Amino acid sequence: MREPDELSALRRMSARVGRNMLLVQGAGGNSSVKDDDVLWVKASGTWLSDANEKDIFVPVLLTAAREALARDDERIPLAAPGPLRASIETSLHALMPHRVVLHVHAVNTIAWAARRDARDEFAARLDGLAWRDLDYYHPGLPLARAVSAIVARETVDVLILGNHGLVVGAETSDAAEALVHDVETRLALPVRATPAADDAALQRLCAGTAYRLPADAACHGIATDPFSRAIATGGSLYPDHVVFLGPGLPTIEGADGLATMLARAEATGLPAPVAALAPGLGAIIRSDANPGAEAMLSCLALVTSRLPLSADIRYLSSHHEQMLLNWDAERYRQQLTAARQ
Repeated sequence: MREPDELSALRRMSARVGRNMLLVQGAGGNSSVKDDDVLWVKASGTWLSDANEKDIFVPVLLTAAREALARDDERIPLAAPGPLRASIETSLHALMPHRVVLHVHAVNTIAWAARRDARDEFAARLDGLAWRDLDYYHPGLPLARAVSAIVARETVDVLILGNHGLVVGAETSDAAEALVHDVETRLALPVRATPAADDAALQRLCAGTAYRLPADAACHGIATDPFSRAIATGGSLYPDHVVFLGPGLPTIEGADGLATMLARAEATGLPAPVAALAPGLGAIIRSDANPGAEAMLSCLALVTSRLPLSADIRYLSSHHEQMLLNWDAERYRQQLTAARQ
């Protein structure tokens, strides 16, 4: 059966966006297109960057999905059975009236969305666009309820999700992609230069342990720059930070610090931290870390280096962290990401 043209266009656009680390990291982000009463939406745990090579989209019955959401029912009915689940954020795509909806974890948007002092800047920078910003809501029904209240009373093309990311709606895939780039250009922040890592010292630190250096050298800036380090260790900035890296990031001072961190994890029965920061030296990551964790460490470097010294930063609460860590939908997404290795 020939694939609908709209879905083919969505694949091409999604692959482009998914390959751009400034817009999407790992399995983050999702996209959709409405074809009559079928909503083609990215499957949970799949990567937008794979859109051209893999079947990452699943068909959802649009009317049935909207009826379910009206009943506060998170169970999204698929138009055809299959091995994949609809995206965790399918509700966003069903509720937005636009033909094409694109949700990204764009780093400039996240840097603004993690601040308490951003609203005036949004008003100035997004002037002329149909936009609204939201506080943080847990993905799924809580976020769906907040979005539903907005789209019920006005047409909004751009949604800034507090401590989360960006959602745009448009009539075509190309227009949605262009709108994302327009918003990111308007919200662009200068990138703070960070000192280089001490690779030799990090190699010595990791020798004989279950840790290694991250693949992306830019990740070290989180540890070598005091301000980026303070932000990263102060709490969790966005959901995927929690899901793939755990709440906050621990710091270690040399081999003794690493040993103490591991002993503490063993004593509490918790897994060793996915990543850690050695102040002035760089970052380390567990040798068994999946590609999603690697991507999230890169994202954290990109976001923290864009947060200015004057930013009034808002972190996720411990309650929201625990909701994310204990969420079955996120465990499923983690499993698929680990299987991609």
